[in-house]
Amino acid sequence: MLPFLPDVIVDPPHPEPRDAYEVSAEFYDILQADQDRARVHRFYARDVRTARRGVLDVGAGTGRVTLMCLAGSRVPVHAVEPTRSMRSLLMTRLAALPADMRERVTVHPYRLSEAGLREVADVAICHNTIGCLPPAARHALWPAVADALVPGGVLLVHLPPDRLPHDEATHVLPAQKVGQHVYGGRMVMSADGDRIRTRFDYWVRGARGVLREYTETFWMWPASRAEVIAELAGSGFGPLPRRADSAVLAVRLGRR
Repeated sequence: MLPFLPDVIVDPPHPEPRDAYEVSAEFYDILQADQDRARVHRFYARDVRTARRGVLDVGAGTGRVTLMCLAGSRVPVHAVEPTRSMRSLLMTRLAALPADMRERVTVHPYRLSEAGLREVADVAICHNTIGCLPPAARHALWPAVADALVPGGVLLVHLPPDRLPHDEATHVLPAQKVGQHVYGGRMVMSADGDRIRTRFDYWVRGARGVLREYTETFWMWPASRAEVIAELAGSGFGPLPRRADSAVLAVRLGRR
């Protein structure tokens, strides 16, 4: 138990942004973990096994990619996650690992541009991240990734949607039973100007019906593969041959 320190006030060294996942953090893993775990291994496991300097996980979230990198390599792993709620789940996962694995991972509680990483990795992964960045933030990310990679390093990008949806689309998240409660939800996507409105509706049900309901809305910005390649070229990245899964773009950092 922590001591009671009523007179101690702790201020973070840098103001943290609003926690955009304060609702979704509770539901993210239980409703989406199995599908995402399979995608992460399919998309990135082969490249992680080739890492010799380090692996960079940009937008680590609850740690799906980070844990795969720790299990699939023997190099240091840098997990960048500025959002407190997702980072808390990541830290809980890391706390359960053997000490020798924990010693290889560093969690950076900032945006990558604020983390000051220089040539720490030869493999970088942006999974399920850049679609949630406005164009200006996406453009600013690429130079920071280039700084964090060694020359010749590989960046793997999970591409955002390449266009706005024509009609509202609903995806039901498979319900999951936890003890006496059932967790469920749905994702609703629709166009709103040049953005995609992505609304998550969550619910928890017990024997007597709905116990809790929440809604959280995110914004996504579409970008085509060609657009992302052109943006990355400005930071010294060149495209590698297409992967089997078209959802992933692989690029290599040129010599400085």
